[in-house]
Amino acid sequence: MTDHVALLNMRFEGKHGVLEFEQTTAQPFEVDAELYLDLGPAGRSDDIELTIDYREVFRICREVVEGPSFRLIEAVAETIAGRILAELRAAPISEVVVRVRKPRVALPGSIDAAMVEIRRRPADS
Repeated sequence: MTDHVALLNMRFEGKHGVLEFEQTTAQPFEVDAELYLDLGPAGRSDDIELTIDYREVFRICREVVEGPSFRLIEAVAETIAGRILAELRAAPISEVVVRVRKPRVALPGSIDAAMVEIRRRPADS
């Protein structure tokens, strides 16, 4: 499937990380979500019920990042992907790609961000 909807560089504040201060002090996180599905029916009909509502994707990402703490950004990404596949059933999603970036990663040097990318299909969840 080559059609997809993407929300890129969503920014939220969350308390995720292995270090104690990361669990108590909010820091920025960036999220990309790409949802692969057939956009033909929505494109031909102009009917939002036949595609993905961006607001719902954004809501899920915000709830996960701003919600309870995780130690790993891998767990943040996995939770987002699982919820997207479980909750967004208006149009059949064949695959979801989630990227989570942590710009203020605690390392002893200069870095733009730490990032994980996961790909999940409905059968994986």
